[in-house]
Amino acid sequence: MQNYSRYSLVIFILFSFQLCAQPDSLYFKEKAKDDIKLGWRTKKEAGLSLNQVSFSNWNAGGTNSITGIVTGSASAKYKQENLFWNSLLSLRYGLNKQEDKPLFKTEDVIEVISNVGLEKSPESNWFYSARFSFNTQFANGYRNPDDNDPISRFMAPGYLFLGIGMEYGRHIDRFSVYASPFTLKNTFVLDDDLANQGAFGVDSAIYDLEGNIIKEGEKTRQELGILLTGQFEDEIFTNIKLNTRLRLYTDYLNSFGNIDLDWELNLNMKVNKYVQATIGSHLRYDNDIKAEADKNDITNEEIVITGPKLQWKQLLGVGVIVDLDSLISQRSTL
Repeated sequence: MQNYSRYSLVIFILFSFQLCAQPDSLYFKEKAKDDIKLGWRTKKEAGLSLNQVSFSNWNAGGTNSITGIVTGSASAKYKQENLFWNSLLSLRYGLNKQEDKPLFKTEDVIEVISNVGLEKSPESNWFYSARFSFNTQFANGYRNPDDNDPISRFMAPGYLFLGIGMEYGRHIDRFSVYASPFTLKNTFVLDDDLANQGAFGVDSAIYDLEGNIIKEGEKTRQELGILLTGQFEDEIFTNIKLNTRLRLYTDYLNSFGNIDLDWELNLNMKVNKYVQATIGSHLRYDNDIKAEADKNDITNEEIVITGPKLQWKQLLGVGVIVDLDSLISQRSTL
């Protein structure tokens, strides 16, 4: 898997340089300087996606189920001649119910991203940049619907990235490449049980021979490393928007060269003013998250049964998306 991560880094770097080297006309339509909107631009959206399957005397069999996902997002973008500041809040929560089984979570995201950039020089398309991101979840997570022991909770984990670097900003709203040689990554596990287990890479608790805790598990973990990100968002066809974001991170001190991968790819197809279909893919790899591990009862040494794995989530849904800014504007004119 370490080789896989290194290949991902090489592919990303080559892809980024290729995009930067190509003429803009291949990817974007040039805008006149007067067409660039300066000042603040904000956008707020809320959505609901439902999926229901029901069977009655169905010969092939099947399980009745219903799934719902609630989404919300808000963005604020500030632009001046040599300065930009973009911020995004994204919230998602989904539940699934299958016949007699309990409710099971299918989606759970709290994410904040903010980056500010200052133009290097009028002749350059690169910006000095600082970037902040934070993400966690709303509710407890379980491996299976019938489990009682959570494997994750609110702020367990929570991830905070803060770094400085350079960002390619010719069309910063639609395409950007960011590289930071100094990015601080903080992992929070603010739950006693999970912290004592050493979940998500924090130091686990130390026990005596009778099983009593001598030292509580750490609730935070700090890393300093290299962060590379790339993002692209644009309408590739009429009413079809592509949104993709790739993040690669490696720590200087702990397993340098072992790369954490986070790649989201979403295709949003607008049916009409309110209805939208979405196809999504989300890939993750984090060396600190073990698929399955156990502890030695005497030494409390971690015994990895199954190491970290590539995580993959897929999404296909149709839902209602409401532009709250437009709705508020329409009401104010009535």
